[in-house]
Amino acid sequence: MSETDVKSEYPSWVVEKLRYNDTDRQGHVNNAVFATMLEAGRVSFLYNPDNPIVEPGGSFVIARLELDFKAEMNWPGIVDVGTRVKKVGSSSCVLEQIIVQNGVVCGHAVTIMVQMDDETRKSKPLSDTMKARLEALKQPE
Repeated sequence: MSETDVKSEYPSWVVEKLRYNDTDRQGHVNNAVFATMLEAGRVSFLYNPDNPIVEPGGSFVIARLELDFKAEMNWPGIVDVGTRVKKVGSSSCVLEQIIVQNGVVCGHAVTIMVQMDDETRKSKPLSDTMKARLEALKQPE
């Protein structure tokens, strides 16, 4: 699959710059940085100030993060983080993400995000509007 094909399968993309201090003793980007790059993609996707998915009074929290390391990432450079919806539940959604450097998928993640009520700190059902928005961003079956 070409880089163009991969990019067309994810509706949300962010570009992140790698820093020298992201590297480890082996000279590649540390595995913890992969999670940071995924976070940047999720935050951009869910909290975009121009078109946020999260609704007032709610926040998303991670219930599960599954991360597969596919290839090394190396400094210097940038990475592209793609995010899409895999599944929509009653108070949660499952996001699928990839991290791409120089056309190579370096990381793949599946994250369960639960909407939380900011006051009660308990799970909060997704509104019909939010469910429809998330469904529209779902990966093709």
